[in-house]
Amino acid sequence: MIKFKIDTKEIFHVISIEETNLTANMAEDLMELVAKKQEEENKSLVFNLEGVFSMDDKIAVAFQSLHETCYANHLSMVVCGLSPAVKSKFQEHYLSDTINITPTESEAWDIVQMEEIERELGLDID
Repeated sequence: MIKFKIDTKEIFHVISIEETNLTANMAEDLMELVAKKQEEENKSLVFNLEGVFSMDDKIAVAFQSLHETCYANHLSMVVCGLSPAVKSKFQEHYLSDTINITPTESEAWDIVQMEEIERELGLDID
């Protein structure tokens, strides 16, 4: 089971992963965690990965799937705090071209809030 902490804000959940290495077998756990949380309260997601120093390909692909699901449901998703190795893994799978990535959690919050305002204004960001 993947270790994490969830901090719920008004319009989004911050999911802080408390693992240093995300392995392939954790991908399903991550998807189940998000599905369960979204079933309780469907909100945008911020993933804080500042403690993660390596990840398998399957986890990187899981983040892409989560991103697609969020935007299909008119929600945002941002990943923040990437270590150099994790950032390389995202780049290797061209995820840095499609997923919102920020250096800090505060910047991730800003993106989620900005996209929420854009949705309220009827702008097509999805």
